Amino acid sequence: MANHKSALKRIRQSEKKRLRNRYYHKTARTALKVLRNEEDKKAAAEQLPKVISLLDKLVKKNIIHKNKAANLKSKLTKHVNKLA
Repeated sequence: MANHKSALKRIRQSEKKRLRNRYYHKTARTALKVLRNEEDKKAAAEQLPKVISLLDKLVKKNIIHKNKAANLKSKLTKHVNKLA
């Protein structure tokens, strides 16, 4: 275990940040899963902007990479448009 005060503080901060990032990431994965499993086009079209917004927020907080978010948004949009 670290002895310096600054190292101890860094450990505390990184643990808080890890838990927060984990929560955001898990929330996003759940939202993606719900949208992918949606059968109704109208409901899926309503959910899509919310999920896209969530992905953009994750990019802003450096939780996921911007290209990954772009790929996910593209695939989800294609999925929603393909629904009958």
